[in-house]
Amino acid sequence: MSDEEHQFESKADAGASKTYPQQAGTIRKNGYIVIKNRACKVVEVSTSKTGKHGHAKCHFVGIDIFNGKKLEDIVPSSHNCDVPHVNRTDYQLIDISEDGFVSLLTESGGTKDDLRLPTDDALLTQIKDGFSEGKDLVVTVMSAMGEEQICALKDIGPK
Repeated sequence: MSDEEHQFESKADAGASKTYPQQAGTIRKNGYIVIKNRACKVVEVSTSKTGKHGHAKCHFVGIDIFNGKKLEDIVPSSHNCDVPHVNRTDYQLIDISEDGFVSLLTESGGTKDDLRLPTDDALLTQIKDGFSEGKDLVVTVMSAMGEEQICALKDIGPK
């Protein structure tokens, strides 16, 4: 036994994983899956029959929840797939800066200033128009695997 104290470097992460394993055969349409390191919403699942010596295979078609790209993957149904932890949070919009970042009010009363305006043109114009008219807007932010993006907008009336 040594009397020395051990120093541990902290990485500012509680060790919470960005994904969790789930058996491929149990993932359904409208669920989430990680395909090519991107968080995707499953839009189509088809399962092939087992071959002479093989596993049944699941063919997943998913749409990336952040950029809308279509991705596909084929996995044996008995194997585990990564499923992302997807969170949705509502924030009140305080300000839009000239460089495309938004300032949001958190539940605790602090501000969150590290989010860009969405790339979706329809949502972008809705946010800008509503903000310039002085409406109280609440944006929904979807976060998964260390990425965040504004995905929806609610109007809660005039200020």
